[in-house]
Amino acid sequence: MKSIIVIGSSNTDMVIKTDKIPMPGETILGGTFLMNPGGKGANQAVAASRLGGKVTFIAKIGDDLFGNQTTKILKKEGVDTNFIVKDSELPSGIALITVDEEGENSIVVAPGSNHNLLVQDIDSDILSADKFKVMLLQLEIPLMTVEYAALTAAENGIKVILNPAPAQKLHDYLLRHIWLITPDESEVEILTGIKVHNEFTAEAAATSLHKRGVKNVIITMSAKGAFVKSEDFTEMFPGVEAKAVDTTGAGDVFNAALAVATAEGKGLRDAVIFANKAASICVTRMGAQASAPYRNEIVQ
Repeated sequence: MKSIIVIGSSNTDMVIKTDKIPMPGETILGGTFLMNPGGKGANQAVAASRLGGKVTFIAKIGDDLFGNQTTKILKKEGVDTNFIVKDSELPSGIALITVDEEGENSIVVAPGSNHNLLVQDIDSDILSADKFKVMLLQLEIPLMTVEYAALTAAENGIKVILNPAPAQKLHDYLLRHIWLITPDESEVEILTGIKVHNEFTAEAAATSLHKRGVKNVIITMSAKGAFVKSEDFTEMFPGVEAKAVDTTGAGDVFNAALAVATAEGKGLRDAVIFANKAASICVTRMGAQASAPYRNEIVQ
């Protein structure tokens, strides 16, 4: 199997589990505190590794306690950290997360060194189809860096999967180099201006992205499942029922599973089924990286 390269953010998540997410100006007592490694890029790298992928991760971390701990954790998870860059100026990223009793969350991120991952931090020689089959990207690093990585990878025959979170408007010249884009309902509305609430509106939004150059679109719709519009088929894949306690890392696990299945040569249908199963396990656990399932937990 060819490898997966993940380029993105790394944070330390400070999580409070409480009855409800506070209103502005409201103070709530009684929450349980957890401190976990996070960041969408690192989450996806760890999840892909646990699911059987051979993963290289490129990120920028601070020269501090959080950054050093992140590298140790990633190495322990089997992720290649040789291309992680240390920032001598900015601290490592931090995320403050509140999770309510229904498993819903509210997140504020101080990106730190993540916003300083620049084009010159990525060696173009790394982005070769001889080394990697799939690239996984998100939007917690500078957009210029995302564009450079996607264009270079696509030109070298690497399949680029973009998880467009946190959502922002994207140029068509980036979208034309994306093999698969995976927005949720709110993200796809920002990308297309189309409010998605059912299969009909999901297809309209996916068609809009197709016309702008994206080859394949998966719109994740929470418990409803995932709507897929590919080059070959259009289909709604129902979600796998699960008792959610924390949805924080579900999207990251879903995207990581797609990358692993694609790297293994699976078709998009099988990849989505695999990803839905992986995400359904993730939501039954607390934390982002900690909740990612291992390959042997997925019923094939």
